[in-house]
Amino acid sequence: MTTPPLALPRPDPGAHPGTGPDAAARVLRAVAVVACVPYLALKTAWLAGGRVGLPEGSVLLEHPRLVAVANAGTLLMDLAVIALALLLTQRWGLRVRAWLPAFPLWVATGLLLPIVVGFPVDALAGLLEGGGHAAAGPAEPLLDAWVFPLVYGGFTVQGLALGALSVRYARHRWGRLWRGTVRDLPARVSGPGTRAAAAVASLALVPVAAVHLGWAAGMTEGLSPSRIATRTAGFHALEALHVLYAAAAVAGVGLLVFRRGRGLPLRFPLALGWAGSGAVGCWGGWRFLTAVAPAADPAEEPTALLTLTYAGEMITGMVLAGCLAVFLRGRAG
Repeated sequence: MTTPPLALPRPDPGAHPGTGPDAAARVLRAVAVVACVPYLALKTAWLAGGRVGLPEGSVLLEHPRLVAVANAGTLLMDLAVIALALLLTQRWGLRVRAWLPAFPLWVATGLLLPIVVGFPVDALAGLLEGGGHAAAGPAEPLLDAWVFPLVYGGFTVQGLALGALSVRYARHRWGRLWRGTVRDLPARVSGPGTRAAAAVASLALVPVAAVHLGWAAGMTEGLSPSRIATRTAGFHALEALHVLYAAAAVAGVGLLVFRRGRGLPLRFPLALGWAGSGAVGCWGGWRFLTAVAPAADPAEEPTALLTLTYAGEMITGMVLAGCLAVFLRGRAG
């Protein structure tokens, strides 16, 4: 007997975000869309051959074809944010198959959460360090100084607006899946295969998190020469955050599939597992792709340890997310 997909509860016509008089959803949708405009305009200009924001000598000008492919891909990713904002605020968004909004929302969480959290942390670390690094952008002539705060500031606003819309949508469509506490879960909420996968992925994530912890503490093994030379307080703070994302993924998924922390509300470990696995899997996957791409500067050539670390994050994060998906399908059934 097959497990049915995530069921669609009966929507309350007056409660769905983005319909009727719900002004909050319309404002959040508009904020998310407007926050995409600067990035889309910049990428469109570059694809059209413009050099706005690119200083003389930028290494991005040395590989025009590779950069064009990357720009086209990231432009489509930002357009997906607009598509998600529309899906989350329209009545037809409740009628699509569950995986259609769920998977891209998980990916968006994984790519935007480290920016929403990391951008202000990096900025604060730069101010405390006294160098203003967060606002200055890369030390090498890669982009003009104003591009970094414009782009990452826009990503931060996108993440906050899309996150608020996602919570509203998920509460309306799937809120019944996280009612109650861990104690209320049936004894066999997850099969042995799911528990084994969660255990193996969690153990495999330990050495990956240890590498990030080492980099946060000042370890240089696995870092390229240029990265070692340009480390800042922000770099160490961001590496420490990756340890927290890994801990959140392991704790959230583990609490659910092994029924630990029985007095906890279900929404707590579910939120930890969702956000943590997304940040580990998707951000790790993104950094893995950038690591295996051809380096413009030999000093930026990724080391084997760095590449393996990102690959480990990508794989373990996706496995933990799969365990979470199996859990949710079981709850829906």
